Amino acid sequence: MQSIDLETDQAEELLETLRARFEGNMHRHQNLRWEEVRSRLEAHPEGLWSLGEMDRTGGEPDVVGRAGESRFIFVDCSPESPKGRRSVCYDAEALAARKKHKPRDSAVAMASAMGAALLDEKRYRELQALGPCDTKTSSWLATPPAVRELGGAIFGDFRYGRVFVYHNGAESYYAARGFRCMLEV
Repeated sequence: MQSIDLETDQAEELLETLRARFEGNMHRHQNLRWEEVRSRLEAHPEGLWSLGEMDRTGGEPDVVGRAGESRFIFVDCSPESPKGRRSVCYDAEALAARKKHKPRDSAVAMASAMGAALLDEKRYRELQALGPCDTKTSSWLATPPAVRELGGAIFGDFRYGRVFVYHNGAESYYAARGFRCMLEV
């Protein structure tokens, strides 16, 4: 993870963006208070930096719950798979396996560089329960090792009023497929 300190004005601008998103979407985090979230972020600048990267690439991160007593779970809540993270294959192994027309990067590497992780299937379904997303796009999901060992990777989307989780070759990439991140701060 490439962690950098945010300038004071950048940090304040990001905190204001996160506050507005938090207050505008209370259904995602009932019984949580912004003051607690802000305090946690201010105490953990590396987490704030990661959220800035998630936001910069179009993820629209927001709080979706707690992890223990003091940590908060943030997830990309953008309506569609983040634009700044599309057209990538699944991981470095898949990227190396492509001989022609390589994508610019992989979902796993990009998430790691942001200090975050790909959503897994369980978290993806929980996100979809908060309101449909990926109705026109799809998102790579953290893939079980047994599937990955066979050359595949999984992705999800929302179609026909339900969540679908599919498989594809890990080296594939599409203009409408990106990935969503989660981060515990």
